[in-house]
Amino acid sequence: MKKMIVLPIIFMLCFLVSSNACAKDKINVLTTTPDLKSIAEFIGGDKIEVDSICKGYQDPHFVEAKPSFMIKAKKADLFIRIGLELEIGYEDLIINGSRNPKIRIGQIGHLDASEGALLLEVPTTTKIDRSMGDVHPMGNPHYWLDPLNAKVIASNIAERLSKLRPEDEAYFKRNLADFNHKIDEKLIEWKNKLAPFKGANIAVYHRSWPYFINRFGLDITCELEPKPGIPPSPEHLKDVIEKIKEADVKIILMEVFYDEKPAQFVAQATGAKVVIVPNSVGATKEAKDYFSLMDIIIDKLVQGFHS
Repeated sequence: MKKMIVLPIIFMLCFLVSSNACAKDKINVLTTTPDLKSIAEFIGGDKIEVDSICKGYQDPHFVEAKPSFMIKAKKADLFIRIGLELEIGYEDLIINGSRNPKIRIGQIGHLDASEGALLLEVPTTTKIDRSMGDVHPMGNPHYWLDPLNAKVIASNIAERLSKLRPEDEAYFKRNLADFNHKIDEKLIEWKNKLAPFKGANIAVYHRSWPYFINRFGLDITCELEPKPGIPPSPEHLKDVIEKIKEADVKIILMEVFYDEKPAQFVAQATGAKVVIVPNSVGATKEAKDYFSLMDIIIDKLVQGFHS
């Protein structure tokens, strides 16, 4: 009778030990944005555990370095950032606060996902200061909104995961090939949807969209922010209204986390349509991963052009 009771307990203990060992065997990844998290999940599959510091509905330029983030960073085997100083102001605080030497810059556990990406708006002047607004000296950091740059991000992640876990390199490479194939297929679909509007002028709220615009053949006429990161002033909005009327702009594109009142004011004065979209995974419940994010942006733009 005792053997009948003891054996199930032993089996249960063995199962728990085995499960814990498997969980510990996974590569612990911490990303700064949910877009990096989504791509890392695709490449890492069941070999990794991933968390993100920033939420999709937050402005990624302004994130508080909370102690909870430092605790997550302490457990990380790999820290992945967008780079180009998007995370300046909180990344160093989180890494230093974690006291995790594995994820410091220069270590195998720290990855700048921008390596090898097509970069736009790299300043040509050596003098950059706060009077210019939120200008990034290494280039515009919103490069993930170009699907071909998403392939670069995926490749960087696959390469780094392979270095951390050489025995799973073939697995990561297969997932990378699947990711690239899906991007190639979807890119044809996305371009076809926007093809009727190629060359169309649009206005944007913040300078988040040059990579997207460059890839899909649209043109940015003006920005509602007078300088990147500076809220619109009444005087600047007057100039925006004139530019929109002159260029016959039909769309004002903006992110979900900005105040839409200035855009609606301009829309009422010009007849343009305000199109509010997520620019990161998780910014809306429908934007569940990188592919659904791009689907939503493009579908909402097409709807805006037709309305």
